[in-house]
Amino acid sequence: MKYRLGDICSITKGATGIMKAVPGEYEMVTLGEEHKTHNEYQFDAKAVIIPLVSSTGHGHASMKHVKYCEGKFALGTILCAVIPHDENFVLAKYLRIYLHWNREELLVSQMKGMANVSLPMNRIANVEVIVPSIEKQQYIVDLEAKLVKKGDALDRLFAEQITQLENLTQAILQEAVQGKLVPQDPNDEPATELLKRIKEEKEALRQAQGTKRKEKPLPPIKPEEIPFEIPDSWMWCRLGEIVDIKGGKRVRNGYKLLKNPTDHIYIRVTDMKNGSISDNDIHYIDKNMFEVIKQYTIKKEDLYITIAGTIGKVGEVPEKFDGANLTENAAKLFFDNVLLNKTWLKNILTSEHCQFQFLDKAKKVTAQPKLALTRIATVLIPLPPLLEQKRIVAEIEKQLAKTEQLKKYITSNQEATEQLLKALLHEAFEGGK
Repeated sequence: MKYRLGDICSITKGATGIMKAVPGEYEMVTLGEEHKTHNEYQFDAKAVIIPLVSSTGHGHASMKHVKYCEGKFALGTILCAVIPHDENFVLAKYLRIYLHWNREELLVSQMKGMANVSLPMNRIANVEVIVPSIEKQQYIVDLEAKLVKKGDALDRLFAEQITQLENLTQAILQEAVQGKLVPQDPNDEPATELLKRIKEEKEALRQAQGTKRKEKPLPPIKPEEIPFEIPDSWMWCRLGEIVDIKGGKRVRNGYKLLKNPTDHIYIRVTDMKNGSISDNDIHYIDKNMFEVIKQYTIKKEDLYITIAGTIGKVGEVPEKFDGANLTENAAKLFFDNVLLNKTWLKNILTSEHCQFQFLDKAKKVTAQPKLALTRIATVLIPLPPLLEQKRIVAEIEKQLAKTEQLKKYITSNQEATEQLLKALLHEAFEGGK
């Protein structure tokens, strides 16, 4: 039989602001996986904890978990406690299971709001739940514990498989870095000649731009710096010899980035994902701010690299972001796309060989690490001939396509496992007394 939550439970909003919590002896339930503590408690009961705001926000309704808590505890203001009037009629643990595994249909569907998505408590009160016998409720509680335990074991297995795939990807990139991924062709122009042409092009560009200040020479490469052997047609150089590096710009103090579209996109580190730029949560600046920072833009021909907080994430710029303004927490690498293969360079900079150098060169500034542009320029790069760069890219894409296929297979298995767990519980919910 179905009952309204408001008829069989009390529903009370949390009373403690997360920022105002005073660490103490009582558990304080929050939205996050890890809870805080507080010096006072609000409840002393067995309760179901439901978030009152979307877990992702930004106009998207979602809910990661419905939680269970018992004993003396405090509760954040953006959650509520649903407490059964009579534990002999309905178990709080059972309610948590029922609401958690049906949260999309029962709770997420009731969220409202365009930007700040929230779940009103009166809508929670109107949610109807199936309440079988206490014996059946206890059976479902025990069943879920067994299924979740098996599911957790499978999740660990899936995580190990994903880690193995990531290790395989790095092994492929390392072979590419060391010149072992494709055979060398003696007819290729050697990298020594390629580097000469790159330097000539860089100097010609500086003169065309009217840059009078000479480029500061990079330190010579010492034998003890070289980590491994490379083919004879390759050569070691520093990243600053083959690319130019320029930072982004911070908007002025007190200025808030805009959510409503303007003609000027402002790319943040949080937008830089999976070797590209995500358009899920784009922010903008107005014309006045653009006039202040208009020279700090990034082009579709460039690569970005994150230099503060998150160090060394490298990616390409989709055409829709060509000319967008760039955060001060990232830098752009710009170069002659005729003399360097951009995809090859992105792959090399993503390899452990370069990632280790980025992290090693990051200098802690206040609370977070910072990678200075001058240090990025000193990163050691094994430079192959241009034609070999193209062959390397083709082989990397071929091999990574296989690992990506395996990753999708693992992910689909993980999703299928969760759906099976949900189906088994639904069968138990609907299975009568």
